[in-house]
Amino acid sequence: MKLKVRGILASLAVAFGLLQLLPIDLTNPPVESDVAAPEPIQTVLRRACYDCHSNETRWPWYSRVAPASWLLARDVHEGRRELNFSTWNAYRAGRQAKKLKETADEVRDRDMPPWYYVLMHRDARMTDADRVAVETWAAKASPGVPPETPHAE
Repeated sequence: MKLKVRGILASLAVAFGLLQLLPIDLTNPPVESDVAAPEPIQTVLRRACYDCHSNETRWPWYSRVAPASWLLARDVHEGRRELNFSTWNAYRAGRQAKKLKETADEVRDRDMPPWYYVLMHRDARMTDADRVAVETWAAKASPGVPPETPHAE
């Protein structure tokens, strides 16, 4: 019985080791432009949003360990595809306004940053004041898109 357990554990260890050989894209493309925001807003965005929504991702140690690396890389690539502050000027003005409105809505509704991200990154937690500030800034910076009334929950 002990020999069978050792064989299973050895097989699992080999499989885990082989998983580490699968290539994962953990690169940060060049920053082409950046969203213009006042310093306090920029600080909140960098702290709570940029790891997934910019080309300035801080890749933690576990981003190099499969299978966590797969999940993290997928989240970052999906986040950049949805909204990338590092390619901000590539968006047309109307798209920028729409992205800002969506950002305000997601921050207000507490959909961003995701709860599971905040569990591992305590510094990404947004206070009610952070949320109101980002929401208010986004509403002012997105002319032509009717803002909802900013509020904290």
